[in-house]
Amino acid sequence: MNRLTENKIVLVIRKTRLDEIIVKFNTLEQAKFYIEHLGSDFQDYQEEDRIYKYAIFFVENELKKLGRVQVLDRLYVPSFIFGKEDTVVVVGQDGLVANTLKYLNGQSVIAINPEPSRWDGVLLPFKIEDISKIILEVFKKIRDCKEITFAKAKLQDGQYLYGVNDLFVGSKSHTSARYEIKIGKKKEFQSSSGIIVSTGLGSTGWLKSIITGAVKIVGEGIKEKQDVIDTSFDWSSKYLQYSVREPFPSNTTGTSLVFGTISSNKKMILTSMMGNNGVIFSDGIESDFIEFNSGSSVEISIAEKKGFLII
Repeated sequence: MNRLTENKIVLVIRKTRLDEIIVKFNTLEQAKFYIEHLGSDFQDYQEEDRIYKYAIFFVENELKKLGRVQVLDRLYVPSFIFGKEDTVVVVGQDGLVANTLKYLNGQSVIAINPEPSRWDGVLLPFKIEDISKIILEVFKKIRDCKEITFAKAKLQDGQYLYGVNDLFVGSKSHTSARYEIKIGKKKEFQSSSGIIVSTGLGSTGWLKSIITGAVKIVGEGIKEKQDVIDTSFDWSSKYLQYSVREPFPSNTTGTSLVFGTISSNKKMILTSMMGNNGVIFSDGIESDFIEFNSGSSVEISIAEKKGFLII
């Protein structure tokens, strides 16, 4: 098959657990000692590493037959400049797919599950053997893609952050988050453990755990058939859902705005009352955050850009 040099493909990969533990302890032997000392199975680490490295090798070699390939570690995704016509292939878990989507601007993503027996892969519809067929269909524009709605947090000074799964607004410590919340014409002061704003893609994740816990607390007699709480809504839904974690009622703080939707005509405005430690981060990545301290105001809304996942 002739190489299609006009097609640029960015292959996004990650380090394995074994890679990370070797970096921490310098040698394979020391990593093995540490893992086994904790009672874990070192062979499982090695097997995961072997299968993942083979998946990268296989996919990269197939892609090189079809275009120009650039391999990109997840660490460099936030600062990498993706070309408008780039095709992005991700080999890894769901989290790597979500993290990559966040830094794209209209490029489609082909997500490969390197080990289906290990990873369920809600966002990983393809196996490594599928790559040649799928990418050719993508080049020919005959493959469907799923549109994904993002969330966006924008501060009054222009700083912003996108959320593919969810946004968290609160304190980075275990202290209470204090802020004013405004949705539409309603507003109140609150003290809580923070606010989760979920997209459709993230609705079966953090949001689900919060709602399930709340339902269990207030309904001890809930029937068994209702034990699995369905919190999901479509990835392309034109709204977000928010939930306030552990809102505290007092003479100065309210609990009337603790769960609901954010839409194009009903945005959320939050004003921080935290002297320090106030943060906003997305998709569970606490190291990628913007500060949200006293005087800061943030608008939470549906983002102007979307993600596109090949299906």
